[in-house]
Amino acid sequence: MDHDDLRALVSAGIDGDEDAWNELVRRFAGLVGHVIRRYRLPPADTQDVAQLVWLRLVEHLGQLREPAALPGWLVTTTRHECERHLRTTGRSVAVDPLTMVRADIAGTEDIDAVLLATERRQVLLDGLAELAPQQRELLMMLAADPPYAYAEISRLLGIPVGSIGPTRSRILDKLRGTSAVRAYLEANAEVARTEGGRHAIAELE
Repeated sequence: MDHDDLRALVSAGIDGDEDAWNELVRRFAGLVGHVIRRYRLPPADTQDVAQLVWLRLVEHLGQLREPAALPGWLVTTTRHECERHLRTTGRSVAVDPLTMVRADIAGTEDIDAVLLATERRQVLLDGLAELAPQQRELLMMLAADPPYAYAEISRLLGIPVGSIGPTRSRILDKLRGTSAVRAYLEANAEVARTEGGRHAIAELE
């Protein structure tokens, strides 16, 4: 879907066009489902969370300033609704904030290693926040486990399949140049020269 098509669908959805709304749900249901599956919810809970996500979109679609940011908004909202559901049902699942994969690390790794990994993830999240929405979503989709297929990324973000690889390389260069990542590397100059210090960016490569 190119940006003009998405903009037209969002605009029509805001105006109450039922066909446009149904098309938005059809096109992005896979994205919402992909995020929910990372939380390993029971089937009934999965349906409940998905319905809540679409309800949130109904409530906030008119506040979306840039239609191209819709995929990212859906990812973030779905993640929040999954975490809210886990809290209200009394269950707890550790999830990597970048890849949305279950961490399951408590008691299995040295605490220093866990803290370092957490710091790196936060640096990445801060760096990603400095990128344009579409750039951020491309990296997030490629970092998912399993990663999105190029054809799916092309459909969701409107990027030609043949451009995804080169675009990814350019965005990674921009990520390295963000203030968050630069500050981390400068503050850890000695560590940054080691394989472990380069691991943060490598997680996206």
